[in-house]
Amino acid sequence: MKNMIYKSSAGDLDLSKITRLYPAVVVDLNGEVAEMSLEWAELYGDKVKLKSYILVFDFTPAHEEKKEKITLEFETKEELITSMQEVSKFFQN
Repeated sequence: MKNMIYKSSAGDLDLSKITRLYPAVVVDLNGEVAEMSLEWAELYGDKVKLKSYILVFDFTPAHEEKKEKITLEFETKEELITSMQEVSKFFQN
């Protein structure tokens, strides 16, 4: 079996156990901090203060209420894209 361990700043992540993987942004809107999609940020980003870019690794099994997520945070979109490219290599043939 292919090695699916991604060495990240949060530690070793077993990508074979991921149920969802998605990029997002963290924004500040009048003191309220929220996670939004990259698409949302591209459309409405000028109306909020962008705090950071994130890559969310969700390991929550289906139908489980307790969330098991690890989030990597980046200052720039370029850093996020680089990390996404590194992770994508694990899922290529």
